[in-house]
Amino acid sequence: MKISIVNKYFFCFLSLVFSLTTTINGQTIAPQTLTFSKICAGNYNQFDATFNHAGFPVSTTFEVQLSDISGSFTNPVSTTTLSTIDVTVSQKTVTFAVPTNLIGSENYKLRVKSSTGFVSGSFSIKDPNNPSGTLSFFPAYYKPFEDVYYINNRQSTATICTGGNVTLSIDNPTPSIPNSSPANYPNIKYKWYKGTTVISGQTGPSLLVNSAGTYYVAIDYASCTDSNSRSNSVTVSEASGGTSGAITSSLGNPFCSGGNLTTLSSMAGNSHQWYKDNVKINGATSATYTTNQAGLYSVAIDFGGCNNTYSIDLKEFKMESSINIPNPSVIIDGETKNVVVTTNAVNPTFQWYQNNTLIAGVQGNTYAVTSEGSYKVIVTQNSGCVIVDEIPFEVNSAVDSSVVEIPNLISPNNDGINDTWVIPQEYSVGSNTEVVIMSATGEVVFTSNNYLNNWPESQIDFKNVNPVYYYILTTQGGKVKKGSITLVK
Repeated sequence: MKISIVNKYFFCFLSLVFSLTTTINGQTIAPQTLTFSKICAGNYNQFDATFNHAGFPVSTTFEVQLSDISGSFTNPVSTTTLSTIDVTVSQKTVTFAVPTNLIGSENYKLRVKSSTGFVSGSFSIKDPNNPSGTLSFFPAYYKPFEDVYYINNRQSTATICTGGNVTLSIDNPTPSIPNSSPANYPNIKYKWYKGTTVISGQTGPSLLVNSAGTYYVAIDYASCTDSNSRSNSVTVSEASGGTSGAITSSLGNPFCSGGNLTTLSSMAGNSHQWYKDNVKINGATSATYTTNQAGLYSVAIDFGGCNNTYSIDLKEFKMESSINIPNPSVIIDGETKNVVVTTNAVNPTFQWYQNNTLIAGVQGNTYAVTSEGSYKVIVTQNSGCVIVDEIPFEVNSAVDSSVVEIPNLISPNNDGINDTWVIPQEYSVGSNTEVVIMSATGEVVFTSNNYLNNWPESQIDFKNVNPVYYYILTTQGGKVKKGSITLVK
């Protein structure tokens, strides 16, 4: 009887073991051939892995894993699952992203691990050298920098002395902004080139050059290196102390500041010292110098055994605009005054106003004035940098019916009030009255038979003594009026 009980329990144990083995062996994952041949992650970082599966509970999740750089899964690299799609009831596609700190290698492998602990075999890629074959390993790199970058302060030339040298470095103008330069990523490796030949052993962000030639650098992403990974080219030439050179201004010369700084750039060298108007600028010892002031700038460069000094007469662009009529001007009924703006602005636009109201439909540099008023034209330069210039001017009626007496006092200070000698209508335009104005010494300074109430026509400068002028008005009928005009400020 005891033997029977033992046999019974032994049979139950075997049944349990058999049941567990069947369950585990019933779980399968069959990786499909990958649609990519390599992982080149960076700005774009999502990849698909498709596999067939069977025998898993409905709640099972799946994770894509990378091997280490040698292809071993002893310490697998986890990926980030972005999405999981059920292609069919027995097939899934996992979209994943690789870590941003992934160490690049040509020998990665890929597998899937389930939440039940089951792991698949390695995925395969198509063999690029054998259309009918596959490979289980592939290149994988994360590219932390994929934008444009420069060396040698964007300059295309550099100069060395015979027997001297110059250092070409990756530009890093804004180290506080990581994605502004690959120099902000210390783990990036490089390949330096002279012509089309790789310079052996040079993998850092700078290169000491001691011979003439054309140089550039490329970020070394191995199989993931592309045309965007290379810098500008720099032609290095040998020179003596008398070599001619140039300083360039980033905003041009003359430069249009508008408060902005222009960058003066010189050739690369071992050391630099900048001067303004022949005075040393303390601390200005790089290949570039920024300023918003005009002046004579020079830089002394040591090329490593020989020296040279280059200069630029930096001028600031100043917009100058004027109109072709005096301010103030007068106009008679029925008259048209064509006001023309002359300006040195580049690609200017014009806005005309009368009494602070924009005149619609007028966009050129000419406007036909037909009535009195307070006018202005706003000139805007739109190329290079935006500069605005405003020219106000007054147009008064030649006839002022409110004037009944001949004034003996005016204040020509351009304030728009009593700036000119305005006389009654019976003596002004259209009356055929001869108007003669003389200085205190008897010199005739103005005559007209059709007076437009526009004297003085130009600025009269005086300081302590108010000048006195004398007038003679002779009407068409021979009537004569005489008097004085005192000018005050």
